[in-house]
Amino acid sequence: MAKQVVAVAVVVVEAQKLLALRRSKKKDVGAGLWEVVSGRVRDGEDPLAAAIRETREETGLEVQIVERPVDCYAAKRGDDPMTVIVYAALLAGGQFQRSGEHDDHRWTNLSGFESLGAPPRLVDAARRAMAVLERPT
Repeated sequence: MAKQVVAVAVVVVEAQKLLALRRSKKKDVGAGLWEVVSGRVRDGEDPLAAAIRETREETGLEVQIVERPVDCYAAKRGDDPMTVIVYAALLAGGQFQRSGEHDDHRWTNLSGFESLGAPPRLVDAARRAMAVLERPT
């Protein structure tokens, strides 16, 4: 029986651009894929806490995350079923430092993210995230 993986994805936004990251060609799954900050939720870890942790680990950045997810969808990680919980986040500080999990990055608009070949469902989630962040509070 396949193991269910739970992962978070964080759409980090600054000045109406999102942070796109390319998975290292050395990664076992999704090598070369353009994505946003992402990672697995650890046993017993709250998904929101995982989103904050993964953002720090992969980018060195501090973010202000909207607590309510903007999307949640089923995917695959290799042969294992995966549930992805997507959060919207505004850049709040820190100095960008890309982890070894990625080999390239750029700040881009939605059409640029889509043209990089990001998965369509993630592009849709990023669109929702940016819309949430544009709403006045």
